[in-house]
Amino acid sequence: MIQQKKNLLEFYFKIHARGSTLQREVMAGVTIFLAMLYSVVVIPNMLKLAGFPPLATFITTCLVAAFGSLLMGLWANLPMAIGCAVSLTAFTTFSIVLTQHLSIPIALGAVFWLGILFTLISVTGIRAWILRNLPQGVACGIGIGIGLFLLLIAASSIGLIIKNPQQGLPLHLGVFTSFPALMTLLGLAMIFGLERRGIPGAVLWVIIFISMLGLCFDPQVKFQGLFAVPHLFNTKADALFLHLDIIGALHPSVLPSVLALVMTAVFDATGTIHAVASQAKLLHANQPMENESKALTADSVSSIFAGLIGASPAAVYIESAAGTAVGGKTGLTAVIVGLLFLLTLFISPLTYLVPAYATAPALMYVGLLMLSNVSKLNFTDLVDALSGLLCAAFIVLTCNIVTGIMLGFSVLVIGRVCAGEWRQLSIGTVVIALILVLFYVSGWAI
Repeated sequence: MIQQKKNLLEFYFKIHARGSTLQREVMAGVTIFLAMLYSVVVIPNMLKLAGFPPLATFITTCLVAAFGSLLMGLWANLPMAIGCAVSLTAFTTFSIVLTQHLSIPIALGAVFWLGILFTLISVTGIRAWILRNLPQGVACGIGIGIGLFLLLIAASSIGLIIKNPQQGLPLHLGVFTSFPALMTLLGLAMIFGLERRGIPGAVLWVIIFISMLGLCFDPQVKFQGLFAVPHLFNTKADALFLHLDIIGALHPSVLPSVLALVMTAVFDATGTIHAVASQAKLLHANQPMENESKALTADSVSSIFAGLIGASPAAVYIESAAGTAVGGKTGLTAVIVGLLFLLTLFISPLTYLVPAYATAPALMYVGLLMLSNVSKLNFTDLVDALSGLLCAAFIVLTCNIVTGIMLGFSVLVIGRVCAGEWRQLSIGTVVIALILVLFYVSGWAI
């Protein structure tokens, strides 16, 4: 029976055909889940500021991650996890609800329309067209930039990097000798050593080990039990289910916010998918990624689901790269993530046993691996290479993937023209550059 199940998994997910193993896929799924686990705390806390009930948003955040990841795994068969996007959640909270003073139902309606438009852009092939017109330098720059972004996210999450309290540069070294910082650096060094020795699942084992050290020596990490039954249909938890105002979200004052969400989601998620697929070595020269159209549609459909159940917009998580670094190459990785988020509804107390400094080493390690994209830049073509580096730099300097992509595209086009190399530009590249610049000039960018 066990062998039959293994054969079924092999047949469906093509595990060995993609150069992976069942053990690696499971390890990769658990690693991504632990790296994404912060979202079940961060997303509800952010939405709470806009008046969303915390219990309901905890449940919906888990459900969106489960639905999106299962869809990506079972349908697209790719090792990419989906969840409520932090950047789009922040825009929904602070811009749509708090700044424009719109109601929660209208905000959810905006999320729903984001999903609809996002899906139309995906199924009509526009997102695939964007990928085909992605210059090599900018494509590499996205990977480099996301790698640097992961490093920044991880370092700031444990206080290793903080806002500069003095005038001058915006960032400053935090308390280097703090327990979280020391545990993070210890974990990162352990990952380097264990990966060098070829230990299977090294990243996951380090996360578990650092979590155990936290439980032993950090008073903030406490065992709070094993199980908690989710009250899916009590008066608070179901307050957001199908509680969206679809018509109200079509009001002219709301449409610019919907457009901003759509544009950001399209380029942010598309760039992330490309970077994660490249990390997993699923991209081949002059060939579309396997199940590309399904992958590009899975996250947009997840946003429709999010709007219906009362959650914030969904997108592929850059933390998926933590799983591809472990060796995940198939949709089984994403399926594991989805199942674990469903399980989280019932074991939520255990989530507090994985502190930020336990997952930060994994994100730093993946970020460093993604910096290897520098070697793929063609420095004999300085316009292309430097445009990619500019894209990478501004992804991390602005903490915004779309901003980096916009600058990379626009500088590439202008650089080609000034170099007399305009014939090397495709019409698609020029069109994308113009659309992105107009999006920012209009003031709609997030």
